[in-house]
Amino acid sequence: MNTEHFGRHRRKIMPAVLPDHPGDAAGYEALSAYATEKASALNRHILGYGELAETEWSALGLAAPDLNAVREYRLQRIRQQLQAFDLSAAILCDPLNVRYATDSTNMQVWSTHNAVRYTLVTLDGPVIAFDFHNCEHLSAHNMLVDEVRHGVPWFYFESGPRSAELAQKWADELADLIKTYCGPNAGIAVDKCRREGVAALQGHGLTLHDGEEVMELARAVKCSDEIKAMRRSIAACEAAMSEMEAALRPGMTEWDLWALLHAGNIRRGGEWIETHLLASGPRTNPWFQEASAREIQSGELVAFDTDLVGPYGMCCDISRTWLCGDGQPTNEQRSLYQMAVDQIEANIEMLAPGRSFHELSHNAKNLPEDYQANRYSVLFHGVGLCDEYPAVPYPADWASGGYDGVLVPGMVVCVESYVGRHGGHEGVKLEEQLLITKTGYERLSTYPYDARLMGRQI
Repeated sequence: MNTEHFGRHRRKIMPAVLPDHPGDAAGYEALSAYATEKASALNRHILGYGELAETEWSALGLAAPDLNAVREYRLQRIRQQLQAFDLSAAILCDPLNVRYATDSTNMQVWSTHNAVRYTLVTLDGPVIAFDFHNCEHLSAHNMLVDEVRHGVPWFYFESGPRSAELAQKWADELADLIKTYCGPNAGIAVDKCRREGVAALQGHGLTLHDGEEVMELARAVKCSDEIKAMRRSIAACEAAMSEMEAALRPGMTEWDLWALLHAGNIRRGGEWIETHLLASGPRTNPWFQEASAREIQSGELVAFDTDLVGPYGMCCDISRTWLCGDGQPTNEQRSLYQMAVDQIEANIEMLAPGRSFHELSHNAKNLPEDYQANRYSVLFHGVGLCDEYPAVPYPADWASGGYDGVLVPGMVVCVESYVGRHGGHEGVKLEEQLLITKTGYERLSTYPYDARLMGRQI
């Protein structure tokens, strides 16, 4: 295909500044160039986030991130990890890793189960993005993407019984590029790939390494402009949460309430929500009920976890529990809520650079015995484009899946609490998102706790 509009020598794209049409009599190549340049100027990443989001961010004094700086930093992080593992390139198929490497999006949720987009990042050579049919223009805004090619769709929906044949074609093209830019017998990181693709790559003499390890470690430490993007994403999420809380009424369904978070996210340029976690009343214990058609009753707890991928693709992962209606909470509801707040606040105070994951797990504020059965899956976890490395479990779960490491400045972590008595009626879910700084931590999430649930017991 014609890739002249991609690479470091492209002109800077200006939002909504459309090129002049070359005329109806223009040749195929001229019309292709026009279409690509027009589509590139109208790319969502070029157009920005609109008046609602920008007005809210301005009112909060939240500066815009330098997205070119973000892109350069992320590419540097990937290459640093490749070098650390003595690897020559990475083949990235996970849509979030493709986003991290290219800052381009295309049917993000759909492509999680249809492997149509992938990117080759070489240690010392080019970044080559592969995209879906006629979607090459979606990476034109990133000057660090050197070339865009049509991807080989070898997933069964597109390729049917030719899947094995096209998997070999996919591997042949990548192997040829790797040998050109990295030499023979190169070590390659691959994040997600079906076994047919793995075998085809290995058939070319390539040594494959776990690409998830490479990318999780690369993504773990954020630059200052990524944090600016995250602040804006959190502000958008919390604005949508405020709309939810203002609308909460007895008789509305959980779906009615949950839809407001989705709508608020999309209106501010957000992307999707990873889960469906909102529950009311008896559905709050045990946790992990998905939102339903159940009508929320006055006096019930309503708990939710945002798991929201917002503007700039940055995840806002915070949880809140509210009391529905105009009444006062019961002593049991206050007790559950205060226990969750106490756990969250005590564990936040542990956050500091150099703190080990083992310390965080074993020294964290725990729960009483009759709440242990319903404990959350982790006490702390990283967050960036989604929930990311590390995951720090309760001490009871350390032997089965815990691993050590240390917090460093630039990591963003979430502190989790779910409090629900084993066999109890209701439960409380809270979660905060924080930046690890050179001297300690900074709260990024700011949404207040429920004032009535924080009130004195009677």
